[in-house]
Amino acid sequence: MPTGKLITIEGIDGAGKSTLAASLSASLVARGVPVESLRDPGGTQLSERIRELVKDPSVRIDARAEALLYAAARAQLVEELVTPLLTTGTWVLLDRFIHSSLAYQGVGRELGMEEVGALNTFATGGLTPDRTLLLRIAPADALPRLHTRGAPPDRLEGEGERFFAAVSAAYDQLATSAPEQIRSIDANQPPHHVLTSALSAIGDLLPPSD
Repeated sequence: MPTGKLITIEGIDGAGKSTLAASLSASLVARGVPVESLRDPGGTQLSERIRELVKDPSVRIDARAEALLYAAARAQLVEELVTPLLTTGTWVLLDRFIHSSLAYQGVGRELGMEEVGALNTFATGGLTPDRTLLLRIAPADALPRLHTRGAPPDRLEGEGERFFAAVSAAYDQLATSAPEQIRSIDANQPPHHVLTSALSAIGDLLPPSD
């Protein structure tokens, strides 16, 4: 049975995940790799509705409720799209996945990585990425990028630098604990250098070129 690869892109807000996702997807297609780009939360009707809710700055959401909402959106995305795509041999390029919840809710919201990890293992049926690309950038460098988007910050983007420092440290901890799965990339590089680093980080997963 053909099996695709699950590649996830992680990092704090403003790290450049969406930019890398677009360029990496185009590069994979150019190499003849069937690929589908998705975002988490999002992708399905239910997950997109949850995305609107958790990002709405006018809505007060308890930390535990926030973790549960992200897990619910992720469960639907995996069941409805990710697993079927992987089964057909399509690579899935996913903007955020479980590591986001471990960092943001587990550490940023102080719910505990173990507790949030167990919740998300249940939500995804134990699905894990074949490779995670972690875009590393200091919060002081990442947060100003959000202001260039021309839109007001969403509920999470509005958190202060202290929150994002905790999230960034959590990502570093995760990368240190799983160096084979999580590959760190300097997000301060120009976008084309970030892409080159990303392609190098997944080089062992790519099919041999003709």
